[in-house]
Amino acid sequence: MKLIHAFPFAAALLLTSVAAQTADPAGIRIPTVQVGAAATGTSLELDAVLEPVRQATVTAQVGGNVLALKVAAGDTVRRGQPLVRLDDREVRANTARSDAAVTQAQAELRNVQQVLDRNRELKKNGFLSAAALDSAENQVKSAQAALAQAQAARVQASVAQGFAELVAPFDAVVLTTHVQTGDLALPGRALVTIYQPGLLRAVAQVPASRVAQINAASDVAVVLPDGQRLVPTDKDMQPTADPVSQTVEWRLPLPASAAGLRPGQMVRVQATGTSPAARRGPRPPGLSVPARAILRRGELTAVYVAADKGFLLRAVRVGPAGGDMVDVVTGLRAGERVALDPVRAGMPGAIAE
Repeated sequence: MKLIHAFPFAAALLLTSVAAQTADPAGIRIPTVQVGAAATGTSLELDAVLEPVRQATVTAQVGGNVLALKVAAGDTVRRGQPLVRLDDREVRANTARSDAAVTQAQAELRNVQQVLDRNRELKKNGFLSAAALDSAENQVKSAQAALAQAQAARVQASVAQGFAELVAPFDAVVLTTHVQTGDLALPGRALVTIYQPGLLRAVAQVPASRVAQINAASDVAVVLPDGQRLVPTDKDMQPTADPVSQTVEWRLPLPASAAGLRPGQMVRVQATGTSPAARRGPRPPGLSVPARAILRRGELTAVYVAADKGFLLRAVRVGPAGGDMVDVVTGLRAGERVALDPVRAGMPGAIAE
């Protein structure tokens, strides 16, 4: 009984499916585009981030608690302006010990020098042996070395005391602060990062396979978030690729007139020019289609070609993508029309607009 009732249900489902395939296709119209000649130039857009050309991170050279953080992110500072003040009581104690050691060494040197002078008089009058005089001279040399060592230690302590107050090495803007008042700053810990304003560059990560295409570009522009286009003053492609991401860093310094920009902003880099293939000489005319018309499913690369009663799926072989257009090597003829929405073009009843 269950099978008898199930058969009419399956038959009804099949009839519904057939009816959907033969339904009026007026509601599934797909926009198309005519296959055209491929451009002879290269066009590529990349995401990039702004970073300062000159940047410095001020680090602690001696250990101590942060007594005062005198700047905040975004502040403008002048060269020599104090940034951070560290607790220098231990450093000052070391300086005092060094001063005392120098005083002691000076007194010891004066004492042995006076002994040497007396021994020389005694030796001149025949009351002292040559060995005793040599011993006195050696004691003077030892005291002189001890004094030099104490003086060097005092200089080192004075330099360390100067590290208790860290200042800006050049006129800059504070990018970020890494500590707060009361934090323990050990030697080597980052305290404040600053950068020189007005000198920024756009940094893009170029796929290693596109480096030759980028190097062939004659026109390069950095597009800011507000749409303004800036021409970089230089194009610096780094010589090595990252072994993990297989990208090469491309640095584009911006002109000093680019005011109002801040590090970390996202921008776009547009590179256009003559393709390497076009520079090698004449070649048979190629074809191109919009990149969004290409359907990729695993190993299949295809397009939907408009026919009299819908669309036909046709496999194609394409070249590397360059911007919004893709070169088609084989599989299409000039003048044919392809669907701009390959997903909907594969639906039953889809026709070309």
